[in-house]
Amino acid sequence: MNFQIIPPPASLKNYVRHFWMLEDQTDDVSPKTFTAMCNGIPGLIFQEKPEAFAGFEGERLPQLFVFGQAKQYGQLHCYGSFRTIGVSFQPTALKSVFGLNANELTHQNTCISQLTKTSLTEQLLNCSSLQQQVDCLSTFLLAQVRRHEGGNKKVEYAVDALQQGTNLSRVLHDLNLSGRSLERLFHSHIGIAPSLFTRICRFQTSLAFLRQGRFHSLTDLAHSIGYYDQSHFIRDFKLFSGASPRIYLRKTIERMPGFPEWQS
Repeated sequence: MNFQIIPPPASLKNYVRHFWMLEDQTDDVSPKTFTAMCNGIPGLIFQEKPEAFAGFEGERLPQLFVFGQAKQYGQLHCYGSFRTIGVSFQPTALKSVFGLNANELTHQNTCISQLTKTSLTEQLLNCSSLQQQVDCLSTFLLAQVRRHEGGNKKVEYAVDALQQGTNLSRVLHDLNLSGRSLERLFHSHIGIAPSLFTRICRFQTSLAFLRQGRFHSLTDLAHSIGYYDQSHFIRDFKLFSGASPRIYLRKTIERMPGFPEWQS
């Protein structure tokens, strides 16, 4: 399996974390299952081979689609070889890039043609290299940003703070907002409640600690990232990853290098 990450141009860094490419040019046609873990971000996926992947409910996915926030892990299924290009957005991108209320796509996906009139699928198919595809996507996304840009400074501050581990109550104090007010903003710009986003951020922090061996015990790890006890940490970890921390550690060496959000 081949995986690459490509950084976005400077003009898109506020909207795109990175582009990526994943391919498996195998002759093996047996079904493959990938676990998609929660990471707190929406994305876009282009499948060079139409309908190569089936979604969480077994449905065939569009060739080019945008997906929103996930509330729990899901499983994707694939048959045979594939080559997939993706965009990992910043958490607020559905609003600022596509002009969507983000909660419309929470735990869902939609074909790009449902969002805007574009020939992007054909353009991507006609590209002769990965870099050309990334350039094509960048051009499209920049045009979308100019058309729909609608960022919210309070949401952006809250997202950054929560990703850095700041307590939610402290964020509310800093912004002089009620919990209900911030929740309304989050549902519109992020697609999930601030409390759930906070839990996903904690989960992502725990993944980093586990990969780097930065813990003495699971109890110590749970306390270090803000859980009162180990059981609540394990419950969230299973919800967002589909496995317990101990099973995740055992499978770490089997994980696709550089692509922690999906596991085979």
